[in-house]
Amino acid sequence: MRTTAHVRLPGADATLEVSASTTVGQVRLVNEDSFVAEYPVFAVADGMGGHERGDLASQTAASVLRERLATGATLTAAGVLAAIEAANAAVHELSATFGDDALSGTTVSGIALVSTDDGRSSHWMAFNIGDSRVYTWNGRHLVQLTVDHSAVQELVDAGLLSEDEAREHPDRNVITRALGAAAAVEADVWLLPTQSTHSFLICSDGLTKELADEEIATLLSSVVPGMDDDDDGPAGALVRAATDAGGRDNVTAVIVTLQMETAASDGDGTHTRGRLAESLLEDTTPRA
Repeated sequence: MRTTAHVRLPGADATLEVSASTTVGQVRLVNEDSFVAEYPVFAVADGMGGHERGDLASQTAASVLRERLATGATLTAAGVLAAIEAANAAVHELSATFGDDALSGTTVSGIALVSTDDGRSSHWMAFNIGDSRVYTWNGRHLVQLTVDHSAVQELVDAGLLSEDEAREHPDRNVITRALGAAAAVEADVWLLPTQSTHSFLICSDGLTKELADEEIATLLSSVVPGMDDDDDGPAGALVRAATDAGGRDNVTAVIVTLQMETAASDGDGTHTRGRLAESLLEDTTPRA
């Protein structure tokens, strides 16, 4: 799918371009990935393979986020966190329906447009639980924003594995945090100021297993900004490339581009974005 819409932010108008695509891949029989791509929330959930009903877990998480956050209005950071907690509770309850030894779980990573406390400006809130990822993209550089909650990431952080080694490590599918794994879960959160043009890639690990960041950036540079002629836009191009490269897992990608048409003003004739960025960038590290 792909959409283009005009949205009204506090003190600014903007154009929002979204493309999203998902596939079961070439090996799996069931697609355990789900996504949300409805303003102002965009997320990917990857059900835990090998556990009970990973597809239902990811669908449940996506449904809760969609119901609570896809309002068409700018959200609050507290509201996003509350929705993540509700999604965790809903997925956690699934385990009880499958028996004492069953476990349903899913990753969730995404972004939401949230307002500042005074309601006069907005910023992006990125969130992550598990090893699905959020990247920023400026047309030249692809930068991973989220940090994987995974066994191999802990080894990379400890200096025991390189990034290339982690991609092929036998424990690369082991995650250390997931929705539904416990009665309570804490998301990592980043806050970023809105910019004149800002693009994000949200994806399941089925994409990053098959394509290195450099390959993803090369593909994005040919299709963003601007959409291609396919119904699923640049997200579809990434998903097809990952499938062609092996498609060993389900593959899902959501690409969001927000282009400001008029800049927000703080009421005294000056732009607020610089001061907003300065204050928010102090918080661009994980909450956990």
